[in-house]
Formats: sequence, C-alpha cells, structure tokens
Amino acid sequence: MHSDGASRPTPKNEIPTQSVGEDAVISMRAAAMDIAFGSIAGMVSEVFEYPFDLAKVRLQSQLLSPPSADGQPRFKGPMDCLMQTGRDEGFKGLYRGLPVPLVGSMAETAALFVAYSSLKNVIHRYYASSGELTIPQLCFAAAGAGAATSFILTPIELVKCKLQVQMMNTPTPARIPPIHVHVTPQLPPKNPSSSSIYSHHPATNASIPVSSSHLPGPFSIARHVVATNGVRGLWLGHTGTVLRETGGTAVWFAVKEWVARVLKDRREKADSSLQAAGNNASTLLPWESAFSGAISGAVCVAALYPADTVKSAMQTEEELREMRSYQKRASSAARECIKSNSFLETFLKIYRTHGMRGLYSGCGMSMARAVPSSGIVFVVYDGLTAWFS
Repeated sequence: MHSDGASRPTPKNEIPTQSVGEDAVISMRAAAMDIAFGSIAGMVSEVFEYPFDLAKVRLQSQLLSPPSADGQPRFKGPMDCLMQTGRDEGFKGLYRGLPVPLVGSMAETAALFVAYSSLKNVIHRYYASSGELTIPQLCFAAAGAGAATSFILTPIELVKCKLQVQMMNTPTPARIPPIHVHVTPQLPPKNPSSSSIYSHHPATNASIPVSSSHLPGPFSIARHVVATNGVRGLWLGHTGTVLRETGGTAVWFAVKEWVARVLKDRREKADSSLQAAGNNASTLLPWESAFSGAISGAVCVAALYPADTVKSAMQTEEELREMRSYQKRASSAARECIKSNSFLETFLKIYRTHGMRGLYSGCGMSMARAVPSSGIVFVVYDGLTAWFS
C-alpha cells in the first residue's frame, strides 16, 4: 500500500507522480511495484499464519459437522485443534493445502494494493488534491479495493477450505485415529453419475489405511465443483467474502493509516531536529509499520468475523457431507440430493444451534494470527516501497 505520508513520502509542495491531469489512474511502474511488493508480503505472511488459519477453518467447519461419540465437538478450542492436528497428522498436516492459499495470497495482496492505490489516485483526481487523503476517503478506497479483490479470493478460499477439512471425516493411517466415529465401509454406488469426488477414494477400515496423499488435490476439487455446480459453484460463499473483504479491508487500511499517522506525528514532534537536519521524517520506521499493521489486523478480524464463519461453513458443508454420505450409503438410492443453504440460511442455522459464540468460533485463533501476520505484511510492503522509492 502506498501509505499517504507514510510509506511513500511526498513533499508538501510537490504533486505526486500520478498528477491530476494524467490519463492513467496508476503508472505502470507503480502498478508493477504494488504487484511485486504485495506478492512478497502476502507470501511471507501466509507461510507464517497458515497453521492458525487451518485451525480456524476446522473450528468453523465443525459447526455444521456431526459431533463425536460423546456428543461433544471434536475440537474444544484453537489450541486443542492445533495439538490434535499436529499429533494425528504430523507437521505436514498443519500445512495441508498450503500451495493454493500461498499462490492465492500473493495474487490477493497484489491485487488489493494495486486496487487501493488506483482508487486513492481516483479520489485525488476527483478532488483535484495532492495532499493526504482523509480517513473516510481512505475507507472508501479500501472498501472498493476489498470488494474487487473478493472476486479473486472466493474461488481460492473455496478450494483451500475444502482441502483443510479433508482429514476431518476421512479414515486415516493406523498411527492416526479417525477424527469422527468410524463407519463400516459400504459398496460404492452403482450409478456412476451420482458418485462424488471421493468415490474413487473408498473408505476403508484401519487394516487398509488410506494415506492423505490419496485424497483429491486442489485441481481435482476445482474440477469437481465446476462439473457439479458449474463455474458459478466456484463462488459459493461469495456473499460472506464480499462482506468480509469490503468492510474488513476498509477497517484494515484506515486503522493502519490512522495509527501510522499518530506514531509518525508523535515522533516528529518529539524530535523536531529531524526536519532541520534534512532527514526524511515522513517515512515510517519498521516498528511503526509493524505496530500499526498489527493493530489494524486485530480490528479487521473483529469487525466482520461472523461473515467469515458463515462463508467457511458454506464452503465446507458439502465436502464433509459427501464424505459422510459415501461412507454410509450402500447404493445410489441412499444418496440424498441436498440443496446448499444460502448465506442467510446458514447464518441463522449456526446462530440457532450455537448462538453468538458459534458465529465467533475460531476468532481467538484468527486474532492471534492476524496481529503478527498483518504486521509482517506492512513491514515488508512499506520497507520495500521506501527502499525502492
């Protein structure tokens, strides 16, 4: 992000590179820098935060999943989910499905920063101003960037969430106890057209373990979604994504800019000799980028977290239902054709079953990962921007 007065300093009496009279909303050089720096920042933060995201998705998904034998949810909390995943699936299990969100995070962060910078330039042009934008104006630009990026993000998160819950109902090797109560395997359906993505990965008992490497990969899942529900199926849960990204991104950038400006102003007032010495006091220090980014990450998660919960539940409900359905049915006649619930229906179902606590399932884990992850994103992005400016 080109933080106004923070990441990319502009002298008070100098018109920014994208002046009001120029035709281009953003220059090729600025766009290339946003793409490159955003991609690097997204990749670094995704590797760090992924195990926490996996735990969050599994906690959200079990809201619509059957409980264990004792009637209690399989995972009692975020730390319990991480510990069980590490114990049962090993270190590799904590990074199940990483390639998809890794590429997705690079594309998402790059697109987000490009859209945000472009919309800021549009606002500068509209008001014929070259100064700092107000916080409401930054909110507007960030909301538009988040809404645009949500169309890229929804298919990526759909595949990612399905990959992350694969082991929740799938019999595992002998050293890994099943996460749900084991169901005696039945014969596959006679009608090939009714088979699911798991029909060529039959359920077995403990004597014939199924390796996690035999589970469908991201491309198989994407092909199955398109074959079953058409291309439109890749955007299942988009309502939740667009709500989360529009409001969340507005909060994320606005809070970051506000905190960054407060920190920068305090530093300049405390050391007025910086300007006299000719130093660039308008550039954020690394710790200021990290702190402002961390605060914005926490506020962003808390702002619209229920929308993310409903989105994750919608994107994984069919996945868990298909695995359970295949394990239980003995013929194609036993297969139920269940229509996916809408965003509002899923929201009400979770609320009626689990209350507000269910809508915030995994929120603590999300906050724990968002604080350092968001700090990392802005440290990397602001640092690279200042270095190459």
